[in-house]
Amino acid sequence: MVVDRDPGDVGTGRGFAWVGRGREFDLLLSALEIPPAVVLVEGEPGVGKSRLVQEATAALTGRGVRVVTGLCHPLREPLPFGPVLDALRDTAAWLPPPDRLNPQAGALAPLLPTLARHLPPPPAPPEDPRAGRFQLMGAVRSVLDATSPLVLVIEDLHWADDATRELLLLLARDLPNRLGLLLTYRREDLPGDTPVLGAPYRRPPGTGGAEIHLDTLTEDDVQALAAAVLGPRASTALGRTLFERSAGLPLVVEEDLLTLTDRIHPNQPRPGRGSGDGVGRSGTGPADDVSALAEAAVPRGLREAVTARMSALSEPAAAMVEAAAVLAVPASQHLLTEVTGLDPRRAGPALTEALQAAVLRETSPGHYTFRHALAQQTVYQDIPGPHRQDLHRQAVRILWTTPAPPLVQIAHHTRALGDTAAWLRQAEAAADQAIALGDEGTATTLLHDILAQPRLEPDLRTRSALALSRIAIHAVDHTTSATALRRILTDPQLPTPARGEIRLALGLRMLNPTGDLAGIAALERAVEELATRPELAARTMAALAGNPNLTPQEAKEWIERAENAVRDSPNRGMQAAVHATRLTLMAKETDPQLVL
Repeated sequence: MVVDRDPGDVGTGRGFAWVGRGREFDLLLSALEIPPAVVLVEGEPGVGKSRLVQEATAALTGRGVRVVTGLCHPLREPLPFGPVLDALRDTAAWLPPPDRLNPQAGALAPLLPTLARHLPPPPAPPEDPRAGRFQLMGAVRSVLDATSPLVLVIEDLHWADDATRELLLLLARDLPNRLGLLLTYRREDLPGDTPVLGAPYRRPPGTGGAEIHLDTLTEDDVQALAAAVLGPRASTALGRTLFERSAGLPLVVEEDLLTLTDRIHPNQPRPGRGSGDGVGRSGTGPADDVSALAEAAVPRGLREAVTARMSALSEPAAAMVEAAAVLAVPASQHLLTEVTGLDPRRAGPALTEALQAAVLRETSPGHYTFRHALAQQTVYQDIPGPHRQDLHRQAVRILWTTPAPPLVQIAHHTRALGDTAAWLRQAEAAADQAIALGDEGTATTLLHDILAQPRLEPDLRTRSALALSRIAIHAVDHTTSATALRRILTDPQLPTPARGEIRLALGLRMLNPTGDLAGIAALERAVEELATRPELAARTMAALAGNPNLTPQEAKEWIERAENAVRDSPNRGMQAAVHATRLTLMAKETDPQLVL
C-alpha cells in the first residue's frame, strides 16, 4: 500500500493521499526505466489512471527522465495526430540544432508553429495522401528519437481518432531505442470491439513494457485515504460508509471527503447561495460525518457528491460551471463568460470560486474544465432542459464569431439542439475541414456519426461513405485499412454503385500489399455492383486481368471485358489505362491467343 501523507494537509482536505497502488506503480516504473517500452494502463472512469500517471511522471522527472503528455478529448478540432503533436510542443528545449535533425522532421513545422524555428525547413508535401501520412509519421518519430530518452504519455486513448491510434500502433511496433510509451484508456469506452490501438498488438522482441489493470480500492485503502484527510475523525464506521458509497472508486471517495472537509471548517464558508446550507454543518463529529453521508445515500455515488458541491456555489459560479458542462471542452474565461451572459466583472470571481471549490480546474494556462468527465456529465444532466438548450444556442452563436470557428464543436452543439438537418450540414463541413487539414482521424469520427443516421439523404450517404473509404485506402496499416473498408460496406442503405467503388478499394487493398486472394472475390463482386459505372468497372476488370494468380485465359477474358466497357467512353485516361494493362499482359505472356 502507498500512503503518502503531508502532515500539513491532514484534516484540511488539501490534496489526497495516494493509497493502494504500490504494485502498479512499481510495475510501471520498472517497465519504463528500460526503454524501449510500451505500458498500457486500463481502468474504469474515476479509478485513478491519471493519478498513477502523475505520480509516475513525478518520479521519472525526479530521476532526470524527460516526460511529455498529450490528452485525447471527445471533442477535438482538426489537427493530424492531435494528442501526439500536443505532447511534442514541449520538446523545443531538448531538440538539437535543425541541421542535426532528420530533414523529414521539418514536416511538423506547419503544424507546430511554436516549434518551427527548431526544425528543419518543411519538405514539399507529397501528392499522394498516403505518402503524406507516412511523411508526418516519420517526422513524429524523428522528433521523438531526437529528444530521447523520453517517455511519451497519451491519456484517455479511448477518445483517440483512428489516425492517432494508427500512429501509436506503428510507433509501438517500432519504437526508438530510448523511448517509453505510456497509454491510458477505458476498455468499456472503446468503439465496438476495437483493440485499444485499432489492431491487435503484441510487443515486438526487444521491447519491454506492461499491461496494468487498475481495480477499485479495498476497504482498508479507503480507510487510509480518509485518515490522511480527516485525521482522528476518520472512524472505522466512517471508512466503511465511504467504502460502501463508493464501491472503492477513488473518485467518489475523494468527492465525499471534499464534502466532509467543508463541514470541518465552518469558519471558511463558500460565498453565495449555498453558504450555510451544506449537509450536516451543525455537527462536526465522526458520528455526524457518517450521518451526513447517510442522508445523501440515495441515489448513491458521484452524482450526490457533485450535486452537493454545486449547491454550495453562488449563482454566478454555478452558471460558469454549467457553461463549462455544456461546452464540454477546456474553455477560456472569456468564452465561459459569453456563454453565461454574466457581467465580466462578476465572471472572474465566479470562476475563481468554482476553482477553489474543486469543481473546475485549469487544464492549461487560461483554460478551464472539470476535474473529471463524470462530474461534467453529472452537471450537464442536471441542467434543466430549456436552460440547457439556451446554453447550446448561445455556444453556437458565440463560436461562429471566433476568427477560426471550431466546426467540430459547432456541430456538437447543433446536434444537442435536436436540429438533425443543421447538424448534418455542420458535421459534413467539419469533416471536409478535417480532411483538408490532414486530420483524417477526426474526419473519420464525424463521417461515422453521419452514416449512423437511419434516414439519411442518399447523396449525403454516398458522399460520406466514399470520403470514409478514401481515408481508409490511405491508411498505412493494411489490417486497419481493410477492417475500416469492411465496416463501411456493412451499411445496408449504401447505394449499389457506391458499394462497388468501396469494394474495389477493399479488393485492391487486400491484393496489393499482402496478396490476399480474397481480394479477387471482392473485385469480382465489385464488377457486378459497378454495372452503371462502366469506367470504374473497367478499372476493376483491368485490376483482375493483371492479377498474377489468374490463369492466362481468365486474364484474357477480363481484359476483353474491360476494353468493351470503355470502348465508347470519353475518358481517354481510362482507355489508356486499360490498354496499358493489355500491353503488360502481352509482355508477360507468350500465348498467341492472348496477344491477338
